[in-house]
Amino acid sequence: MIMVAPVEKLYYTPEEYLKLEEKAEYKSEYHDGKIVPMTGGTTNHNKISLNFCLRVKIAFKGSNYDTYIGDVRLWIPRYRRYTYPDIMMIKGQPIYEGTGQTTVTNPCLIVEVLSNSTKDYDRGDKFKFYRSIPELQEYILIDQYSFNIEQFVKQSPTEWKFKEYQGKEQTLALDSIDFQVSLVDIYEGVNFEVDG
Repeated sequence: MIMVAPVEKLYYTPEEYLKLEEKAEYKSEYHDGKIVPMTGGTTNHNKISLNFCLRVKIAFKGSNYDTYIGDVRLWIPRYRRYTYPDIMMIKGQPIYEGTGQTTVTNPCLIVEVLSNSTKDYDRGDKFKFYRSIPELQEYILIDQYSFNIEQFVKQSPTEWKFKEYQGKEQTLALDSIDFQVSLVDIYEGVNFEVDG
């Protein structure tokens, strides 16, 4: 008797991905037919995300902005991608993809905490995909290994302004919303020697 190894499926529809994701023990992204497992985060990654979210949530309490962290999925229709940004802000009501409340389409701000395994993707293709979202006005990349933040602000549909913040004495000033936060506050409790 000949044993045949199971063949891994090479292409999934968005509907197949969503059904699998509902039952999955670990999150995966969807890249135009391909399912890509997400890597686990570090303690520094988690602290940075929580620090940023906490300060934004307090600053915008009672406002027309909502903040989402990690578990809310984003659909990017132009590139047929489902991703899980580290942090998203939405002005007004979320616009959902599908019938549930698990996938949004309209963030005005996206924040990604960089890791060694994702930094090139976050700066490159992922940013290209995010730029296709009409509501997106600002993209923030936070290095988890040093006091370093990259800021991209939309000037027009085809032009983005870049600014870099280096050193703990710096203060990140968002352009699309009225918000400032010191890098010391963003990196509070982070131990670069542990996760670096």
